[in-house]
Amino acid sequence: MSESVVPQPAAVASKPQVALLDMFLTFLQIGATSFGGGVVAYLRSALVGKKKWLDDVEFLELMSISNTLPGLNATNMAILAGDRLCGTAGSVAAMLGMCLPAFIFMTAAGIAYDSSTGSRPMVTAALHGVAAAAVGLIAATWYQIGKKSVKGFYDAFFILAAVLGVNHFKISVPVVLIGVGAVAIFAYRPRKPEKEDPDQWISSLR
Repeated sequence: MSESVVPQPAAVASKPQVALLDMFLTFLQIGATSFGGGVVAYLRSALVGKKKWLDDVEFLELMSISNTLPGLNATNMAILAGDRLCGTAGSVAAMLGMCLPAFIFMTAAGIAYDSSTGSRPMVTAALHGVAAAAVGLIAATWYQIGKKSVKGFYDAFFILAAVLGVNHFKISVPVVLIGVGAVAIFAYRPRKPEKEDPDQWISSLR
């Protein structure tokens, strides 16, 4: 009598094991070395490229949530990523790591910089240069994410609609998010599979 083979359950993908100290130090480094809006590029480079804690799809999902909620995108992203990887303690560690360098640097800059003493052309030029670099970092990051995530006409249409709504028609961001998001949900809503026509099925057998 042959022995019955018991099917083994399929392996379930598990979240990477991340230590709280590693979480804190990673976001501390990001917070200390990122500039302006370019923090998105640093976040993706660290979380997706170096640490491989997230993939591009997960990163885009968390970044989308961060952009739709009030507050700074970088702080929102740190909280969401920390919570996904290590729970509540991870979100606290990531948020502290992300915010601590900015708190220290901006406090020191506020004390050192006195706007009443006149213009500082070198400081102004440096800020313009940092702003331009930040724009380039953001563009490069979203290009890398977009070429993997944007597929088909609908995705391109919704992106264009959001950009035109905010930049050209000057509609507030919450209104654009609600409007474009509602249309996107309707377009990607789950659909029932179409029933096959019996006559067509019979004719295919002939």
